[in-house]
Amino acid sequence: MCTEECLRHAASPQAAVSRRAALTGLAAAALTVGPARPAAAAAAVPGRHTVRDLTHPFTTTFPTFAPGEEARRGPYKAIPDDGYYMQEWRIVEHTGTHVDAPVHFVPGGRTATQLTPDELVLPAVTISVARRAAGDPDTVLTVADLRAWEREWGRIPTGAAVLLHTGWDRHAANQRYRNADAQGTMHFPGFGADACEWLLSARHIRCLGIDTLSLDPGRSTDYPVHFTLLGADRYGIENLTRLRTVPARGATLVVGLVPWEQGSGGPARILALA
Repeated sequence: MCTEECLRHAASPQAAVSRRAALTGLAAAALTVGPARPAAAAAAVPGRHTVRDLTHPFTTTFPTFAPGEEARRGPYKAIPDDGYYMQEWRIVEHTGTHVDAPVHFVPGGRTATQLTPDELVLPAVTISVARRAAGDPDTVLTVADLRAWEREWGRIPTGAAVLLHTGWDRHAANQRYRNADAQGTMHFPGFGADACEWLLSARHIRCLGIDTLSLDPGRSTDYPVHFTLLGADRYGIENLTRLRTVPARGATLVVGLVPWEQGSGGPARILALA
């Protein structure tokens, strides 16, 4: 943003004339080019890969793990009054598509600022239980599922992100996403605790990701996957979307985590290159 000196200069009559002329030119150019189009969910990079966006738009209506944690936003600066546009947000760190850093469940664990760049760009494999989840919202990924996947696709790479496609992202616009029963217990798929332990001990994975509100299944009350994964100094990603578009293996995951100060994780832009 501008310094005070910059703002004083911008407020001068001469600057105002120049600014009006520049804005007029920009407006004319915008009309010539046409309105900007929203970012596509996938874009081809010439000579390289297709980039798939696995991130939900960050909104005030996106479902949260606990009611009342929804993001809030409001006006902060407006072009007619202030010369520029800004919003003010109030968020809980674990809102929308986001990362769980180790400190989220582990006292003294690493924070968002301590996750290193080489941990945030990593090979990814995608395992689907979507067909099973459609009939059983409480289903979990098992060691048997992992062994069956490896028989078809080969060994899960060391240091990989394992992404679980449950198909649950299709419910993100409605109450089915939380899928709470009359007692308030949520029902949606997740990683099984045994599968998490096996992936850490036998395959030395770096990250787990899922297209639901939690790495653990919705009905969990003791969150063993969180404790096991984050306790092993690994991280998780929740509320992914479009995992059906990511190949079973061969993709590279790019985790655009903001280095939030003392962050227990936080909202992130997640991209898959394949």
